[in-house]
Amino acid sequence: MPAEWEPQEAIWLSWPHSLETWPGAFEPVPHIFAEIARHIAESQLVRINVNNESMADEVRQLLNNVKTNIENVRFHLNPTNDAWVRDHGPIYLVRSENQQTERAISNWGYNSWGGKYPPFDFDNAIPKRISEEFQEFAFSPGMILEGGSIDVNGSGTLLTTTSCLLNKNRNPGLSQSEIETRLKNFLGVNKILWLGEGIVGDDTDGHIDDITRFVSSNVIVTAIEENASDENYSPLQQNRELLQGMTDLEGNSFDIVNLPMPDPVYFEKERLPASYANFLICNSKVLVPTYRCEKDQTAIGILAELFPDRTVVGIDCTDLVWGLGAIHCLTQQQPSADSIFPL
Repeated sequence: MPAEWEPQEAIWLSWPHSLETWPGAFEPVPHIFAEIARHIAESQLVRINVNNESMADEVRQLLNNVKTNIENVRFHLNPTNDAWVRDHGPIYLVRSENQQTERAISNWGYNSWGGKYPPFDFDNAIPKRISEEFQEFAFSPGMILEGGSIDVNGSGTLLTTTSCLLNKNRNPGLSQSEIETRLKNFLGVNKILWLGEGIVGDDTDGHIDDITRFVSSNVIVTAIEENASDENYSPLQQNRELLQGMTDLEGNSFDIVNLPMPDPVYFEKERLPASYANFLICNSKVLVPTYRCEKDQTAIGILAELFPDRTVVGIDCTDLVWGLGAIHCLTQQQPSADSIFPL
């Protein structure tokens, strides 16, 4: 599994349509999606799952309204239940042989974070549908796994959390050792780094992409809450302490960079999982969720130093995170390759 900063052919989106995901506040959501797509399409393809041609026409008009490079947009008739393509979309694999790269798909099972939001049958079928459309081979590990629950450095090391991957609502018949074996066999990694809990309000049981991310093979950014009375303070401190004792495959310690948490975001008295760690790395940009607070610029500045060869752009996700996710949760990268491993 390539690191997110490696060359990409495209970024996938599943266009939002479920009013229940953003109850009472859906209206701004498609416009935020359009802003995300506009930034991506400046330098690479955007592939969008839509339910039908009518939806494609509506999305095309919205993208044109914000002056998106529509030549870099592709629509795919893949019906979805919801918009979280990071979790229900294909996780791509690449192998190199004789200076040529070949790509395939790993088709993990998806059960809407432990069966929380049925139905999810359309979402679970997305990797298979994409595999068939492109005639690209899909491995089936026979295990529930969401893309937001893992992060890799492209050099054999994977980050995840015990609160999510060991939750009995995912794979009750598998032990931690068995889960590790499948991750290694089907993602091409050699070492699994386990953190603890995620942040408050995260209905996924603690996805890694809301707290801790690789930004290079040996540098990790991790969310830190500075307010000791905040309920996120202790679990995030504990995760940082765990990271300090971790090493890569060669036994080298990682450089750990603190990323502040934004001021708490609430909607109808519910604490939302707002985090700057939910950024997306594209070919030429890094898209960072912002939340209308002073810490926005601090987070953007930290990431700009870590990605000197990319433009770091903030996108207001205050309305988006009411759906309990932000930019990374709603996107999935498709790495570049010279060819595909055929069906």
